[in-house]
Amino acid sequence: MSENKINYKDTLNLPKISFPMKANLPQREPTILTEWKNQDIYKILRDSHKGKKKFILHDGPPYANGDIHIGHALNKTLKDIIIKYKTMRGFDAPYIPGWDCHGLPVEHQLFKELGKNKNQISQVEFRKKAHNYALKYVNKQKEQFKRLGIFGDWENPYLTLNHNYEYWIVKSLSELVKKGYIYRGLKPVNWCSVCETALAEAEVEYEDHTSPSIYVKFKIKNPGNIDDSFKRKDVFLVIWTTTPWTLLANVAVAAHPNFNYVAIDCSDEIIIAEKNLASCMLEQSNIQNYKIIKEVSGEQLNNIAYSHLFNLKDDCKVVMADYVSKDEGTGLVHTAPGHGQEDHQTGLKYNLDIVMPVDNKGKFTDYAGDLSGIHVFKANDIILDKLSKKGILLSSSKMNHSYPHCWRCKTPIIFRATKQWFLNIDHDKLRNNILKVVSNNVKWIPAIGKNRIATMVENRPHWCLSRQRYWGVPIPAISCRKCDSDFDLFPEVVEHFADLVAKEGTDAWFSRDISELLPNNFTCPSCSGNEFEKGDEILDVWFDSGVSHQAVLKEKRDLPASLYLEGSDQHRGWFQASIIPSMAIDNKPCFESVLTHGFVVDGDGRKMSKSLGNVISPQEIIKKYGADILRLWVSSCDYREDIRISNEILSRLTEAYRKIRNTVRFLIGNLFDFNPKNDKITYSKLLDIDKWALHKLKLALDSTTEAYDNFEFYKVYKTIYSFCNEDLSSVYLDILKDRLYTAGKSSLNRRAAQTVMYEILLSLVKIVTPIMPFTAEEIYKHIPKTEEVNSVHVLDWPSFDKILDGNKIIKDIELVNEKLDKIIKIRPQVLKALEDERAKGLIGSSLEAKVVFLVSNNDFVYFKNLEEQLAGLFIVSQVAIDKNKEKEETKIKIEKACGEKCQRCWNYSETVGKEKDHTTICKRCADVIKGEDQ
Repeated sequence: MSENKINYKDTLNLPKISFPMKANLPQREPTILTEWKNQDIYKILRDSHKGKKKFILHDGPPYANGDIHIGHALNKTLKDIIIKYKTMRGFDAPYIPGWDCHGLPVEHQLFKELGKNKNQISQVEFRKKAHNYALKYVNKQKEQFKRLGIFGDWENPYLTLNHNYEYWIVKSLSELVKKGYIYRGLKPVNWCSVCETALAEAEVEYEDHTSPSIYVKFKIKNPGNIDDSFKRKDVFLVIWTTTPWTLLANVAVAAHPNFNYVAIDCSDEIIIAEKNLASCMLEQSNIQNYKIIKEVSGEQLNNIAYSHLFNLKDDCKVVMADYVSKDEGTGLVHTAPGHGQEDHQTGLKYNLDIVMPVDNKGKFTDYAGDLSGIHVFKANDIILDKLSKKGILLSSSKMNHSYPHCWRCKTPIIFRATKQWFLNIDHDKLRNNILKVVSNNVKWIPAIGKNRIATMVENRPHWCLSRQRYWGVPIPAISCRKCDSDFDLFPEVVEHFADLVAKEGTDAWFSRDISELLPNNFTCPSCSGNEFEKGDEILDVWFDSGVSHQAVLKEKRDLPASLYLEGSDQHRGWFQASIIPSMAIDNKPCFESVLTHGFVVDGDGRKMSKSLGNVISPQEIIKKYGADILRLWVSSCDYREDIRISNEILSRLTEAYRKIRNTVRFLIGNLFDFNPKNDKITYSKLLDIDKWALHKLKLALDSTTEAYDNFEFYKVYKTIYSFCNEDLSSVYLDILKDRLYTAGKSSLNRRAAQTVMYEILLSLVKIVTPIMPFTAEEIYKHIPKTEEVNSVHVLDWPSFDKILDGNKIIKDIELVNEKLDKIIKIRPQVLKALEDERAKGLIGSSLEAKVVFLVSNNDFVYFKNLEEQLAGLFIVSQVAIDKNKEKEETKIKIEKACGEKCQRCWNYSETVGKEKDHTTICKRCADVIKGEDQ
């Protein structure tokens, strides 16, 4: 063969395909979505997993009232990662997405768009508009979630406005009524005066607020009952409050029976406060000339009468209460049973009047005299002025503190006693039963969630179920006109209405006459009357979503769900709203495990806000980077804490994605002529470095599987990135290039490398599938296959046991790893030494170098045994090993390689020119061309 007729470049095994994994995810992903839709990937997965063990992740429904935000994307992606992983692990893991369609969120947004309030449109007309409005956003959000690559039964989601779902809401209420959990009571509730409705605890958000901070004097009517000497001067109880407007509803002052109080002579009057808090009160009030003249116990103040500040009552008195604290104030607590939970309990204990001088709009009624018609917050300054003129305002300042706000309109709420429907959390030991279950029968992820929800359940008030709104499931309460009785819930009426709802939906309550809503021959149990009035209140929207386990899971016998997954705020929201009816109705929890995640904040840790301009929407991320980058961001975060996002963070993740992608491109590009059916070789014929790579693959598989099982996706991301960037790109694939490009096309050495690369690629694509489904699908299209499978998503999870008889080779790959461990660890030092000599001009390419190791006596045999592999491991032309006679340590020297440069493999060799027909290449390359390297 004449050398001048050979183009040695043509004899190299360079990749022959152009793998299209370029950085254009936003353009490629929609095409893959279409493919999934056409093949109905979700149905394929469900059909193929029928009869297998179930894993039920029950979806907490978002509100159908706007585009999805980054919190939605985080939540739904976490769920999808788990569903995809569990499916690959062989579980039947259906995902039924849901939407919360009723309630204030939808109503508030629709009224905002209509530019009307609830007094300007009929309820029936508004409900039709609300129904269509909710469906519009269900469809919009559905497409946005699908764009994230989320698999689910999108054609059959659960909607809380569907007739069947509404039936289960009313049915669940009926069960609770029959079991005695529901009652009607006059109690203080969270009240939004803008939305004009009661709010549950979960509908309240705490924000910074500035309130008046005042010390006020209540004049004692009978001071001689405390001490005879007090008769000579006016004596006052001093209270502290940040809600002056509630003083109009004052009926008592609470003291602690075990506290010590002091009487302070201020020259012309005597004031009383708790002993340890008195000094702060005196300082705040700028009282300097005073003398403590007597100490009395709280018990001595019991039943002491005082004058109402505004002369609205004449029987105000001191009562005893254990909740009075020494943390702040004066140890004497202004008590208005209509404006606070603890005040209400005290009112019940002492049979105090529940005064309510505030209407639905938060304005004073005629009871308040000249303050009538003024909003309570605007009345504060007027009240302070009145107190000052009366000479009973000791001091006034401003206080910034955390204050409850309406979750929807974001305005400060008030506490207001109204008649509402409540679920009694203490009936039939329900609270205690829930506490036992959440502590002993439910797994909380992270574990701190157990204490969080236990504390909330322990301290929560009874659940206020009623809302004074238009849009939602009506509470089917009726009132007998003949008795003129209060509204009541009758089990047979509720059951009858539930059956009607199954056919017609809840609009029937508002469109039908009361006579059509009652069972046949129903009469008043008290007077046998048959004329009734129907109530106009609706159920708390949290009850709607809270009984989703009844409406969605119970019919399919999927109770309890394997997992509930929502934001950490749902400890006080959906998790409680779910487990309360679950325990009350079925006496078991609706979930086995609960996983919670933090909130999304900006790169500086600040809450996302339009006013701050730091909001990043999932839509803009997808448009710029692609959904897989957003999903990679989700997986890279430790969701147990608040999760940061910014363009800088996304740019870093894009770079990480690029490194993973380039690793995959290299693997695919160098498998262009590899047929796994025919070309795979046995483990015994692999080189040590191939076996080392298999060991790293096993470690990556073990690590990612454990992390997925523990829902620690950030560990999955770190393992994938480290495996691709460090183990593969920086070491194994770097070393393989010479073998892949220059060895004989079908040679044992090259097929050995390709065999391991194939196993790595096939495992790697499966590992990344739950996190990056679009990228994984595209990778899978270009992998050589032993069987025709249309989608990566129908593959099983990788098992090392199935890789080259993995269960038989584990011990050997561990031994090989130990064997190469020192060399691999010393490799960075060799590369640095080469770089230093390159900088000096001694060498250009590393192939121009010869590495000389001067090693200790102990290491000499170790290095000698690996001598034939070392040049390839360090990507140099030659390696020499000698003993270090000076020190017991390894020393690295870099010299110019011996011989000439091979024009084919670029290695330097003394065999170049020795072959008669191939004078410009080395013997190894000549053997390849002659077909002798097989």
